[in-house]
Amino acid sequence: MEIEKRVDDLGPKAMEDKYNVEATENQANEALRLPITEAAAIYEQILTVFPTAAKYWKQYVEAQIAVNNDDATKQIFSRCLLICLQVPLWRCYIRFIRKVNDKRGVEGQEETRKAFDFMLSYVDIASGPVWMEYIAFLKSLQALSTQEESQRMTAVRKAYQRAIITPIHHIEQLWKDYESFENSVSRHLAKGLLSEYQPKFNSARAVYRERKKYVDEIDLNMLAVPPTGSYKEELQWIAWKKLLGFEKGNPQRIDNGSSNKRIIFTYEQCLMYLYHYPDIWYDYAMWHANSGSIDAAIKVFQRALKALPDSEMLRYAYAELEESRGAIQPTKKIYENLLGDGVNTTALAHIQFIRFLRRTEGLEAARKYFLEARKSPNCTYHVYVAYAMVALCLDKDPKMAHNVFEAGLKHFMHEPVYILEYADFLTRLNDDRNIRALFERALSSLPPEKSVEVWKQFAKFEQTYGDLASMLKVEQRKKEALSTTDDEGPSSLESSLQEVASRYSFMDLWPCSTKDLDHLARQEWLAKNINKKGEKSAMLSGPERTDKGSTGLTSNSSVSAKVVYPDTNQMVIYDPRQKPGVVNFQTTTAAGVLAASSTLSNPVVAAVGGQTTGAFDEILKVTPPAVVAFLASLPIIEGPIPDVDVVLSICLQSDIPTPQPAKSGTAPLQFPSVPAPSTSDLSVSSKSHPVPSGSSFKPARGKRKIIDRKDDDETTVQSQPLPTDAFRMRQIQKASRSVSASRTASQTGSASYGSALSGDFSGSTG
Repeated sequence: MEIEKRVDDLGPKAMEDKYNVEATENQANEALRLPITEAAAIYEQILTVFPTAAKYWKQYVEAQIAVNNDDATKQIFSRCLLICLQVPLWRCYIRFIRKVNDKRGVEGQEETRKAFDFMLSYVDIASGPVWMEYIAFLKSLQALSTQEESQRMTAVRKAYQRAIITPIHHIEQLWKDYESFENSVSRHLAKGLLSEYQPKFNSARAVYRERKKYVDEIDLNMLAVPPTGSYKEELQWIAWKKLLGFEKGNPQRIDNGSSNKRIIFTYEQCLMYLYHYPDIWYDYAMWHANSGSIDAAIKVFQRALKALPDSEMLRYAYAELEESRGAIQPTKKIYENLLGDGVNTTALAHIQFIRFLRRTEGLEAARKYFLEARKSPNCTYHVYVAYAMVALCLDKDPKMAHNVFEAGLKHFMHEPVYILEYADFLTRLNDDRNIRALFERALSSLPPEKSVEVWKQFAKFEQTYGDLASMLKVEQRKKEALSTTDDEGPSSLESSLQEVASRYSFMDLWPCSTKDLDHLARQEWLAKNINKKGEKSAMLSGPERTDKGSTGLTSNSSVSAKVVYPDTNQMVIYDPRQKPGVVNFQTTTAAGVLAASSTLSNPVVAAVGGQTTGAFDEILKVTPPAVVAFLASLPIIEGPIPDVDVVLSICLQSDIPTPQPAKSGTAPLQFPSVPAPSTSDLSVSSKSHPVPSGSSFKPARGKRKIIDRKDDDETTVQSQPLPTDAFRMRQIQKASRSVSASRTASQTGSASYGSALSGDFSGSTG
């Protein structure tokens, strides 16, 4: 009672969701602090939900070993060893076996050796330490005679030779130990053996390195929970798929038996973590089937259905495999288990069982089950349609199919889909009279909102089987019947060109071009929304948002009607002037750096901290006044940011007129007057800003007139003197010629993007 009470205290609170990983971890930690007699119930509860969680099995079994409960330990190992293929749990098992058999002499040593062989038959990449432990165990065995010593050395040699050709951790260390072992026995014999196994070792080491890349992407601490679609789960699924594909490729080129064993082991490890993924179970079973092992595939399906009892997909796949090999009775049993007691049976299960009976037992068995299935409370119109198609297509009995449809019509007259299926059946029989009667009966009972598709099919039927008068009559009746479901009211009764285009179309052929088709769809949408409030801006959107369902008009570029579109009634034209706190550059005067700085202030800084300084403002402080004035005159734009390098490249290659020096008596070209900033506003002096060649722009602080640049050592880009050596002068002249050639090319129509660093280096201005 105490155990049950403690479990109840932990369970409902912590495991409101039984796959809650955090709550499960808390339970396991709680169990560590309890005696095993109380903790056992908690472990059993955890392992019922997570049967492949090796760490909880290990924790459970270690608790039993700690109290020397050998019988319970053996029972736990028998439950978990074959489903939790993880090295830490294996090593725990080996320690237990060695402990139990330690004092049993030769018999105990043999049991321990068998346990090692069993574990090492599975090729796990992390089994390197197990191999080392096994070899150390073999070396520790006492040999009382020369024959026993020879047998011991042979066993050690075989263990080494198996280990060094297996792609596992510590494979290089195992090879070094093997070299030392062989050399210690016989150097002459070692030379031949080592040369024989060197290529095999190299191959295993190369495969190990490749395998390790895939294994490193796998989270071995992940618990097996049902898929939720999270990004981490998808990454793990992909990682396991990659590893499985790698193993199926047989990278080590070993024999098929050994290769298949590795693939099976990898699938089993994968299922420890992707236990609730039906596609992994299916792939595993079908791999067995394609490899010729049908019995193994059936066992995998049986395990899969125990893990995922609610998966109908796996049941159908299992039944398909059994039926494909001619096992009819096992297949029938699978279908009967799927049907259950009939209370919760789905319509699909009824349909698939009818088809199975028709394939395997014939017409009468299928008909008999249909008569039973129609009495089920879960029988839908799908069952009637399915059996009618069986009668028509397999039994070649259209009369029986017609009777089935008529019987279903008594129960499903309110289902538009059933009406359409019945009409399609009558169309196959070319029974136009009964089709018209069916449409009239259905439309007289269906409410307008559920009759849209039926009206469309009725109109389409008249286009095929009727004359012009009947076509127009049905179209008019359709508009009158559906006018109450449309928002436009009486305007929907008017004829339109869209209807003509719809009537005279055939399959993907239209009596107009795609452009005209889009235009008609656009006009139809405008007509529907012309009287709605707040639609002025929404009407500016394209015709892709038009609902063409009322006329059947569909554009080649139209999208599915099932797509949910935004509410265009709420759309308004964006006006940046409505955004508070933004200054329009058009109303800003180039009054100086401070004025421009307030205009071009960093929006991020202003939005976050309300400050007027930031990285952007610091850049403005060192920007030449002419550039600041230019930026201040630009209009405000909020949208895609252009590629600055491309813009500069185009500007440099464009034919921009250069201002000519003013002649005597002629007023020079004036730039906007911008007062120079104070010293505190700039991080460098105005001397670091070059003066454009040929301009009369003068900084406010500068009293020195620009007379002769040839003699001025402060006119270069970086306030450095021009080079005087011949080599650098030739480089400048070459750059000047390159720019001139670029300008000539742009004048002749060249549109290629040049370097954004092109420029004109001039030694003087005079």
